[in-house]
Amino acid sequence: MARSIAAHESWAKTEDRSARTAPARRALDQKFLEQAGGDPVRAEHLRKAHFQRLALKSAQARRRAKEALSDAQAAEEELSSLATGPHYGGDAA
Repeated sequence: MARSIAAHESWAKTEDRSARTAPARRALDQKFLEQAGGDPVRAEHLRKAHFQRLALKSAQARRRAKEALSDAQAAEEELSSLATGPHYGGDAA
C-alpha cells in the first residue's frame, strides 16, 4: 500500500509523463528491433503481437474474475437460502 501511495504521489508531481516513460518505450522498441534482426517492419509486427498478447491475457483474466464473482454470488445466495429455509433436526418426534 505504501508503494502504491508513493507511486501516485510521484506521478502527481510528473508534469511530462511522456518524457518520463520515453526511455522505457525506446528500450522496448530496441528489444523488438533486435528480435527482428534489425528489420523495422518485422519489429513492428513483433510489437503488435506483444500488445495483442497482453490484451488477450487481460480479457481472459477479466472473464475469470467475472466467473469467480458469479460463483461467489451464487454461493452466497445458496447460504442465505439455507439460513432462512426450513430447519431440520432438533426435536424429532
